[in-house]
Parts: sequence; C-alpha cells; structure tokens
Amino acid sequence: MKLIFATANAHKADEVRNILAGTDIEVETLLDHPELPEAPETGDTFIANAQEKAEFIHRFTGRPVIADDSGLAVDALDGAPGVHSKRFSPEATHDANNTLLLQKMQGVTDRSARFVCVLFLKTDDFEGHVEGTCEGRIAGQRTGDKGFGYDPVFLPDALEGRSMAEATMEEKNAISHRGHAFRQLKELLRRAGEL
Repeated sequence: MKLIFATANAHKADEVRNILAGTDIEVETLLDHPELPEAPETGDTFIANAQEKAEFIHRFTGRPVIADDSGLAVDALDGAPGVHSKRFSPEATHDANNTLLLQKMQGVTDRSARFVCVLFLKTDDFEGHVEGTCEGRIAGQRTGDKGFGYDPVFLPDALEGRSMAEATMEEKNAISHRGHAFRQLKELLRRAGEL
C-alpha cells in the first residue's frame, strides 16, 4: 500500500518510515513530489490542520493521502504553543522556539506538558483520523542532540529523566505521540477499505 504523506519535513518523514518499517505501508512525501504545492495550515486545532492538509493534497493527486498535525501543549501556558508550535517564536526556528519556551517557563512549578499528533486519512470515499499523545514535562534546560523541534526540552514520563533528544529513534518512536498515532494507521486504512 503506497500513500502520500503530506509533509515536506524530512525529520518527520524519517520517523514515520521507521515507525512503519516491517509493514506493507510505504509513504511518499512532498519531498518526493516537488510538483505539488505546500499544503496550507490555517486551522485552530490539530485535527483541522491535519484534515486541511490531507484534503488539499488529495485534490491535487486523487490518491490516498495522510497528513498529521502535531505540537507541544504546555498546561501552564493554557495549551500553548499548541497548533502554533512550529511558529511559536518570531524567528520560527527550533532554537528560537525552545529559547522562548524556556523563558516563559522560568519560575513555573507546574511543568506538565504533552506532545499531541493527529493523523488524518483522506481517500476518494473516506475521511477519518486517529490521535496519539506523549505525556511528560518541560525541562529547565536543553539536553541531548537527537530528534528535532522541542525534543531537547521535553522530558517524557516514559524516559525517566531523559529528554526526547537523548533517546534513540527507536526509543522515541516507541513512546512518542507520532508513534502512537501512526501505529493506528493500519486500522484507519481498514476502516477506509484500503486494506
């Protein structure tokens, strides 16, 4: 089964291919299809953004498309950065986003947070989604050099004090929001009548 994954994020594509290794699901990304435009993200929820991206690329290709929207929700910041995770800071870089987050969390005792991933599937006859989360807390400083995004400042409950950026890809995918969501992809495809 071959799907288009509506992302141009090479890190995300690598993670998803690792998660789906050993299955009969193969993904192509927008990096494999430079003729396709970048999908818009104008929604105010993860599901709205994932749905918008999947439907947009499906209109161009007519093929089954999956899209995800994911981000970090910090309880003390009322769920921010949330759907604005990628563009949290004015610079919209991983480094600047992490710097701003650590600044906003200075002196905050409730450091609980979670990564959220909504995965949306669009085919000719089906639309549906699944969700994955990863609970943890915001660290006081960055640690680790693996992963991307907020990984250096997120301490997942399952890693006992290590940041997501200190985990191997296999460890990360076993516990991550994206791992939890994409392991439900087969069931989503079955619901769509694609498997």
